[in-house]
Amino acid sequence: MNLFARGVLMKPSRRFRELLTAKELLVAPAAYDALSAKIIEQAGFKLMAISGYGVSAALLGKPDVGLTTMSELVGVAHNIVSAVTIPVFSDADTGFGNAINTMRTTEEFIKAGVAGIHLEDQVAPKRCGHVAGKQLISLEEAVGKYRAADQVRRQLDPDFVLIARTDARGALGGSMEEVIRRSKAYIDAGADVIFPDGLTSLGDLERSLKEIQAPLLYNMTGVSPLLSMSDLKDLGVAIVEIAGGAFVSAAKAMWDFMHGLRSGGTEFLLEFGRGLRDHPIRNFHQFIGFPEIRKYEEMFLPTDEVQRKYQETVGFQP
Repeated sequence: MNLFARGVLMKPSRRFRELLTAKELLVAPAAYDALSAKIIEQAGFKLMAISGYGVSAALLGKPDVGLTTMSELVGVAHNIVSAVTIPVFSDADTGFGNAINTMRTTEEFIKAGVAGIHLEDQVAPKRCGHVAGKQLISLEEAVGKYRAADQVRRQLDPDFVLIARTDARGALGGSMEEVIRRSKAYIDAGADVIFPDGLTSLGDLERSLKEIQAPLLYNMTGVSPLLSMSDLKDLGVAIVEIAGGAFVSAAKAMWDFMHGLRSGGTEFLLEFGRGLRDHPIRNFHQFIGFPEIRKYEEMFLPTDEVQRKYQETVGFQP
């Protein structure tokens, strides 16, 4: 939870449940670090996700094939939750092991302050749900994982939202029939929301919504069709996650900047600065929170010390 938040905030997991109860389409862009999370919140979204793909790319510079560890992902989640005030749910991959490992994974994410997690039914090491080569664990093993996660959240935070992700649509031997079969079993095991990843058509989504009696998360990326927000709302989708927007747009911007700098040097930097003049993020010192730090310094540090260090040094005056 944001260290500098004003007022008393509702527990994030309870707020997430309230948002689900409202039965409005929740648009959840996915963050991959604290900075991207702050930008998502300031854009006005009520809910955000954490992209396991984005974390793998930013933290390791590696693809989403199960290379990040539970502690690495939980650490990123803790930093993100600490930077914002809106509810955050996180990718938790396969639970990082069997049902017993999943119990500890669930506990650590709850302790990190996230409002919920989604666990998937892939064989470990997993991979991005929109990349070929996925395989599923047995239904029995998957149900055991969701039951184990449900038991932990009931003990530690009953409001914590458990999202069951199934990759049955695009996995080896998968089908929509298997998506429906597994989703129903996961609801019985305690899942609050079903996340059928890798749907390939509007028909897949419509069938999921018709036959799965639970709120549905739609991951609008990769092989899944881009649908209008109004259509998703009319269809009855609970959450639409935009998994790759933050890290792909950041990578594009950095790619363009670095290649511009390499070829344009100082002239490029001057032009870049002119392009920031009317942008909300033009004063990054202010955006990132230096004025808040000064406010708290004035509240809690010796007055003479604060006045002297700002009057007698050079630089941005928050």
